[in-house]
Amino acid sequence: MLNQYIKEHTKEAHQALEVIVVKQLKAIRSEEDYAHILKKFYVYFSSIEKAIKPYIEDVLQDYSERRNSTHIRADIEMLGEEVDMSTTAIVPSINNVREAMSALYVLEGSIMGGPYIVQMLKKYGITQGFSFFSGYGDESAKMWEKFVDILNTVGSDPSTFADSAAMANQTFSRFQDVLMEPTGR
Repeated sequence: MLNQYIKEHTKEAHQALEVIVVKQLKAIRSEEDYAHILKKFYVYFSSIEKAIKPYIEDVLQDYSERRNSTHIRADIEMLGEEVDMSTTAIVPSINNVREAMSALYVLEGSIMGGPYIVQMLKKYGITQGFSFFSGYGDESAKMWEKFVDILNTVGSDPSTFADSAAMANQTFSRFQDVLMEPTGR
């Protein structure tokens, strides 16, 4: 199954990204700090969404119902900050449905970790701006399962598994780049 292959072959990139995210979350001392991190998430997610849009909507029927950058933007605005809609990130070159789904694997997976992020943020006194990281609530496991089923259908040819994992690794890597960029508030 493609999802298992991607999981196994992106473990290092996933863990490296997780270390960066956790380190930045632990440094949060205010809603402004939290909004600053969310802005980085917004830039990356919105850029990936633009890249996958031509390929994804026909194959992932519930795509419009999934968590996306509009939820991140709403959280930023709830925290009293503004989003620079003109800022973009460098993302992998996505040229087909399988590549789009492989990149989306990273984004959807990050949503699955959202409840842990919300718990961490609450420990640091953050009380709002959780729309995105709350994921799908009680439906999270079901939404992930639906996504994985479609990923495995789109990527059913084992000869494409390595390319799919490479796309997911690039997606993790480019996200790390965005998170590590020094930006103004």
